[in-house]
Amino acid sequence: MDNQVPPRAAAPGPRRRDRHGRGMRGPVAPPQVPLSASRAEVFADLVQDSVERLERRWPQLADIDFLVLEVPRLGGSAERWSDEAVPLGGTIPAREGRPARVVVYRRPVEIRTKGRDERAALVHEVVVEQVAELLGLTPETVDPRYGED
Repeated sequence: MDNQVPPRAAAPGPRRRDRHGRGMRGPVAPPQVPLSASRAEVFADLVQDSVERLERRWPQLADIDFLVLEVPRLGGSAERWSDEAVPLGGTIPAREGRPARVVVYRRPVEIRTKGRDERAALVHEVVVEQVAELLGLTPETVDPRYGED
């Protein structure tokens, strides 16, 4: 029994192959495929599409920041909430060198919609309503197709 094989030392780096010798698995879908986008990224794209649609008619929207937050905060605006309504969006006026902001809340919008088309329509309505409030106009003035289904 002089031909004993000494045990292999564990390699100090990451494994390059699995136990079957096929190598490490790659991602399920490549990055350019929509399956790899998260729900938050898809929602942000819907908001961006809506903003781009409105910027053609209202170039001054380039000076406004558009944000997507998960849920509304209960901080200073808690007094304005009723027990039945959760805001879908909000505005923050410009001040002290900071531009005005329009905020769209992702989770309340997602809960109220069933599919991508319905979600895109609601996102656009929320963006139009918030822009109208910020500019002091009616939603129909901001987007003539507001409210049409």
